[in-house]
Amino acid sequence: MTVQAQNIDAITAGAMPHEEPELTDGFHLVIDALKLNGIETIYNVPGIPITDLGRLAQAEGLRVISFRHEQNAGNAAAIAGFLTKKPGICLTVSAPGFLNGLTALANATTNCFPMILISGSSEREIVDLQQGDYEEMDQLAIAKPLCKAAFRVLHAADIGIGVARAIRAAVSGRPGGVYLDLPAKLFSQVIDADLGARSLVKVIDAAPAQLPAPAAIARALDVLKSAERPLIILGKGAAYAQADEAVRALVEESGIPYVPMSMAKGLLPDTHPLSAGAARSTALKDSDVVLLVGARLNWLLSHGKGKTWGEPGSKRFIQIDIEPREMDSNVEIVAPVVGDIGSCVEALLDGIRKDWKGAPSNWLETLRGKREANIAKMAPKLMKNSSPMCFHSALGALRTVIKERPDAILVNEGANTLDLARGIIDMYQPRKRLDVGTWGVMGIGMGFAVAAAVETGKPVLAVEGDSAFGFSGMEVETICRYELPVCIVIFNNNGIYRGTDTDPTGRDPGTTVFVKNSRYDKMMEAFGGVGVNVTTPDELKRAVDDAMNSGKPTLINAEIDPAAGSESGNIGSLNPQSTLKKK
Repeated sequence: MTVQAQNIDAITAGAMPHEEPELTDGFHLVIDALKLNGIETIYNVPGIPITDLGRLAQAEGLRVISFRHEQNAGNAAAIAGFLTKKPGICLTVSAPGFLNGLTALANATTNCFPMILISGSSEREIVDLQQGDYEEMDQLAIAKPLCKAAFRVLHAADIGIGVARAIRAAVSGRPGGVYLDLPAKLFSQVIDADLGARSLVKVIDAAPAQLPAPAAIARALDVLKSAERPLIILGKGAAYAQADEAVRALVEESGIPYVPMSMAKGLLPDTHPLSAGAARSTALKDSDVVLLVGARLNWLLSHGKGKTWGEPGSKRFIQIDIEPREMDSNVEIVAPVVGDIGSCVEALLDGIRKDWKGAPSNWLETLRGKREANIAKMAPKLMKNSSPMCFHSALGALRTVIKERPDAILVNEGANTLDLARGIIDMYQPRKRLDVGTWGVMGIGMGFAVAAAVETGKPVLAVEGDSAFGFSGMEVETICRYELPVCIVIFNNNGIYRGTDTDPTGRDPGTTVFVKNSRYDKMMEAFGGVGVNVTTPDELKRAVDDAMNSGKPTLINAEIDPAAGSESGNIGSLNPQSTLKKK
């Protein structure tokens, strides 16, 4: 045998067998699709069939925050969307877990927060024949009426396009919630890795600018120039847009006073000389031209009519909104401006800079006088150092905390706790106040607090009514587990609205009453956090300062007079009561 032949034999003997193609599966394709589109965090509750998806996502570098209840994970995803302008991702199990997350998805859609609810689901062939699969439910059909869009992916090769469609639907136009249904069988589908990589889609320009029509801008400017008592109302849509400098310039260069809705507080500091928040009633009633920027004339603004708005027909409305169907939803909009807020505000600014005389001085003086009178009237209530505390004295202490720490994020929910905090606690920076929003739902507190801390890295102060806290209170364990810089203050007045109701039969506690003198602070201590009980505003201020300085998970049980508070807070008119007496 020649040397050449010997070499050939040696090469043949040592040759590697034919290499198998590299494979991927549904689990990894979902993760790869999210990562490709800049998703960094998933909020979830593990379980069948998505447990391994969470594990693998964490191993691939995504941050996976596991909650104790899907609704709270969904609320976290929703507010993450508001804060980042990227869709927040909530991952749930099938059927009951999906339904728990669906409440948050519907709330996100109502509030225009971009969010995607991804749920595992039962196999289609069993669901469609109603054969009784594990947690069988036609989740897609249930989700469709409650969100912007709903999609189901059946084949691994379609995961990329499914995720892309969900992302674009969530953030384009008016943002909102999207449902993505992933049946259990999808996750284990195996395909060629190269084919899988080529099936992924990177969403380009998911929320393109929508420029307003020049004629619409000209019309709006004409109406504004004719106003004797103009007013700007800033909604949370203006905060979401992150067009902060343009919005501030619009107010300051026009000289028009403004009223911020609660989640728009801080776009300009509440102490700004053009802020009419402390003179809201006068501003709404006496204005003659109102420019709505990212605000809707829904129940929060009395639908633009009624005694809140003065004499019928005394108002002309200009509205900036990206959704044309929002116009004329309750009253006539004489100058609709359709487009994204940044583009619309910039276009109005161009017109104002060319020819503008400013708001009449007598109108500004009227609002300034009313604002100063209201602030002076409120001041003594905020300064009381009483025990037990009332809502005003406790909120007075927290007002000082936020003034000293304007970078902190305030989460707020409750009835009286929410209503009074909106007016008492001044905000100084945009997107620092997060609350119950359009639906006014209770239970957003802990989910919002977790996401705010995770997404921003800023300290979070969650001010909760004792009733509101009960909807999501178990998430204090989540806050401790992830060592988040969250300080929770519970205004504990022993009940819903007040802790003084009784059962006329003497059998049970009143329907709105909780266990008296509960110590919520002990819950936080049980999970390794810091618990504090306080009875005076001074104690409350010191405890919050300590918590914010330390960055440790803290829960402060603030004892409030059980008789403090009013039925249903400021919206008691929406809570009908019987006037009949039983014979």
